[in-house]
Amino acid sequence: MKTSILMVCLGNICRSPLAEGILKEKLPNNLFTVDSAGTAGFHIGRPPDPRSIDVAAQNGISIGHLKARKFTPADFRKFDKIYVMDRQNLSQVQSLAATPEEENKVTLLMESEEIPDPYYGGVEDFKTVFDLLNTACNARRDQLLKNLS
Repeated sequence: MKTSILMVCLGNICRSPLAEGILKEKLPNNLFTVDSAGTAGFHIGRPPDPRSIDVAAQNGISIGHLKARKFTPADFRKFDKIYVMDRQNLSQVQSLAATPEEENKVTLLMESEEIPDPYYGGVEDFKTVFDLLNTACNARRDQLLKNLS
């Protein structure tokens, strides 16, 4: 049975699609599924921000086919682990949990640090976010694979 992982940010066009693409590249797809969503519905059905698509492509990752969607309470049943980018998203997602078990599925992607939203920044901000996400996804990959043993 595959472990299912959901990456969550605000609009699902900058950080979470990048995190989805990065983590997918790091995990065996026969053991894991990775998806992404946003806590707000601003961009439903739209592709990731062009700057996210570009920085991912510069690192050999294709995310241009992804489409933004909004997080729903049904995601608690679909996913084993839900990683959020910042404390605001953490609070919003946890507030939708119906049980302590659902709430416990939700954690910050970087355990002690938030991933800043690059939306209002420039290309360099997206590169910085990519590097942070790459580091965080390396750590999560190691944890996830260790838990399989």
